[in-house]
Amino acid sequence: MFTFSLTLVRHGETQYNRDKLLQGQGVDTPLSETGLEQGDAVGKYLKDNPFHNVFASNLQRAVQTAEIILKNNTHCSGTEVVLEPLLRERSFGVAEGRHKDDLKNMANAAGQSCSDYTPPGGETLDQVRLRLKKFLKVLFKQMLDEHGRSGPDASAGASEAGDAANGTAAAASDAAPVRSAGDGLEGVPVHALVVGHGAYIRVAVKHLVEDLKSSLPAGVKMSQLLSPCPNTGVSRFIFTLSQSESGPVLSACRCIFTNRKDHLENLTAAK
Repeated sequence: MFTFSLTLVRHGETQYNRDKLLQGQGVDTPLSETGLEQGDAVGKYLKDNPFHNVFASNLQRAVQTAEIILKNNTHCSGTEVVLEPLLRERSFGVAEGRHKDDLKNMANAAGQSCSDYTPPGGETLDQVRLRLKKFLKVLFKQMLDEHGRSGPDASAGASEAGDAANGTAAAASDAAPVRSAGDGLEGVPVHALVVGHGAYIRVAVKHLVEDLKSSLPAGVKMSQLLSPCPNTGVSRFIFTLSQSESGPVLSACRCIFTNRKDHLENLTAAK
């Protein structure tokens, strides 16, 4: 058995985000000044998390955010960002570059809800989920190949991770839980970071929670877990894998938290 953590971070704000314009895959814009500040804030928040593997969408808003996070990290000197096309944002087809209200109007004209609607030339949610599943397959294999036989810590982590995650869940039920950037990481030997996009991360969390039956933090409503991820919002899951002849098998999945934005509070107060 091998256990590792996966921390998901949405990229920082772009001017398109600020103007409520759809970017998808066809519009590749850099971070805005606010986005750079958000990236720095989440980098400082996660600075003591020892990420062994870092993956990012190959769109520049995600790449920039990942690079800022690594620049702030105290453990990741020399760690490279693996640019992964499977992590690209959902394609919104003809709606890319247009206002989000245009997407709503297109959905209404088609007699569908905006959340279910796929613009011409865009990706369906099932297609995004398929990309995610391909990425998870690649991720699980790489983590096992690189770290699964790396020594006693790896085997110890599998047994200790459940206790650590259970402690996090128990803390969530307290009247005033202490939230930390290291929640869920104690006893887990290996850590991965993924920097991606809002619509993609929402599909990912939904897949992990509903399809892979991830255990959930105590006292958290499903609507909160599946709410839209803010720019540089942080989510975390713990995976336990076993090896079979056909490849890695997911033995357990635990959600520690989703869409956390504690690091943005000072930025918001300063504006």
